[in-house]
Amino acid sequence: MVDIKRILVPVDGSDHSMNAAKYAVELARMSGAEIFLTHCHKPFPGILGEPYYQKAVNRIMKDADQLLDPFRKLFDEKGVPYVERIMEGPPREAVPNVARHEKCDLIIIGSRGLSDLEGLFLGSVTHRVLRAAPCPVMVIR
Repeated sequence: MVDIKRILVPVDGSDHSMNAAKYAVELARMSGAEIFLTHCHKPFPGILGEPYYQKAVNRIMKDADQLLDPFRKLFDEKGVPYVERIMEGPPREAVPNVARHEKCDLIIIGSRGLSDLEGLFLGSVTHRVLRAAPCPVMVIR
């Protein structure tokens, strides 16, 4: 039997990421696993001076906080323990890095996110995570 204790769930606010989160909740409840709820935001603008830089940072963090609210609500309602990781940078790099650092046993990710157009030209985030992940990846539609 596979011992799953740490599940990484990267989210971008899409329906596919919510479906992945719902699946992760059920698997976590069955296995007693902890969820690592992860969201990757765009890099902070490096060329802005104060107070504009801090305003940009505050806006990005507020948007991330709002995006995570429905996922927090889901995990809280189901009584599943979770920790949050809000990361700066592209998810294709950040997600495998978080999985490696947190020693996750499984990544559960949506098949498509909000950036479908990018996926057509550059290869999807999900595909890149599949290739770089240090652990098994479950893709949810």
